[in-house]
Amino acid sequence: MQRSKQQALMFLLGAVLVGGALGFSADRVFGRDPETHWARRQAFYDDLGLSAGQRSTMDSLLDSRNCQISALMKPMRPQLDSIRSSAHQQVLQVLTPAQREILERRRKEIDERERRESKMMKCM
Repeated sequence: MQRSKQQALMFLLGAVLVGGALGFSADRVFGRDPETHWARRQAFYDDLGLSAGQRSTMDSLLDSRNCQISALMKPMRPQLDSIRSSAHQQVLQVLTPAQREILERRRKEIDERERRESKMMKCM
């Protein structure tokens, strides 16, 4: 009886972790629409009342920061991908075949969006 409770608790903990990872990933991916990104950046600049020169400088600073973060994350990418893949396989075990199909379609859309965005980001 105690063992089954522990297993159930571990399953729930795993489900929460997988849900959190998927939610975080979805937020990162869906929140990276390039048009939305630039619209938010422009709204930020508008709120600050930046001049054209200041906007240009801020663009350079923020793009440089993003490139530095990307370079820092690059060595960690295989580990993150492994965690993501493992969680994805666990999620697939919970879903029905119809739900799996929907999830796989969305995952392909996300992967394609990430490929397009990585091409747009030009880091030196």
